[in-house]
Formats: sequence, C-alpha cells, structure tokens
Amino acid sequence: MFKNTFQSGFLSILYSLGSKPLQIWDKEVVNGHIKRPQDEDIQSNVLEIVGSNVQSTYITCPVDPAATLGIKLPFLVMIVKNLKKYFTFEIQVLDDKNVRRRFRASNFQAVTRVKPFICTMPLKMDEGWNQIQLNLADFTRRAYGTNYVETLRVQVHANCRLRRIYFSDRLYSEEELPPEFKLYLPMQKYAGDRSLEDSVGRQI
Repeated sequence: MFKNTFQSGFLSILYSLGSKPLQIWDKEVVNGHIKRPQDEDIQSNVLEIVGSNVQSTYITCPVDPAATLGIKLPFLVMIVKNLKKYFTFEIQVLDDKNVRRRFRASNFQAVTRVKPFICTMPLKMDEGWNQIQLNLADFTRRAYGTNYVETLRVQVHANCRLRRIYFSDRLYSEEELPPEFKLYLPMQKYAGDRSLEDSVGRQI
C-alpha cells in the first residue's frame, strides 16, 4: 500500500480528526460500536472502539486482506486512551527470512510468550491518555533473532479511544514532533483565571 511511497520522518495511518479517519481501515463490530465522540479530557473528537468481546470488535488496516501496508519505518506510535477495560492490538511484520511474524500486546496478559509466528506481550497503560511506542526492529530481533523488513498489517481491538496511529523513522522528543502529532491536553480553567488576566491587562 505504501511500498512505493518515499518513507521518512512520519507516516500516519489513522487520525481521529480527519474527514474519513477509517478510509483505509476495515471495521468489524459484534456487540459493540465504533463511534467518534468528543473526548472530555482533550476536548477533541476521537475514535472509540468498544465491544463486549475484544476479539470480535476491531479495526484493521489495510482494508483488503490480501494487501499489505509495506511500511518500512520501524517505530509504531499509538495515542490511545485507557478505558479501564480489556484492550489488545496486533502488528504483523515481515522479517529478512521472509517470515510473517505477529506481535500482540494486551492489558490482560501478565507474561511475554514467543511462539514461531506470534509474540504476545503484556501492555501496561497509565490512567487516561497514553502514547504507546513500539520499536518493531528491536522486537523482531529480540524475539526471533531476525531483522525487521516492513509492517504488513495493523489491527486494533476493543476497548479504547484513539487519537492517532503513526510510524516514524526514529523516536522523536515532544519538542521535535509536528504540532498535529502531539497530544494536547486543554489548560485547566480555574475561577481565578479571568481576574488574573484582567489585572495583567490593566497593568499593560
């Protein structure tokens, strides 16, 4: 899908504020929903994936099951909200032995297990919004002793709220990120704000 695209810096595959955030994603919903509510913490529209069973409600990219993403950038970053429910996501990569490997992270698993074609890992999330960063090249090397070539597919299951999912060529500090890739939390409003602004305004 992105195989013939020049890839450097950032490559975003989901942004909740876009006109069609799931344009390149397929959706599967059983006893749940995929909506775009406004999140009270960041005062912005987000993508919400909720389901009674994490396995049966998810989004997957690309839409065509036979197609692949072809993204060579090794870092995956997800800006995701902890809904204090079961949550899991899965990344399928290709390594230099031409083998497809899957990495599945979930917040209901306690230990890492490496099997020939899938590595399952525990996911620890803070309360509220989180930035999950995965070094896929490092994971591939540590789990399988092979080299990461590209990411083929991304699948995000219930239950979470998403702001953005993107790939990058390296990890960037908050200062280096483009403004639209940062997770802005609105300034806390206090009753004293207005009077303070007024007094400063009068002094000027």
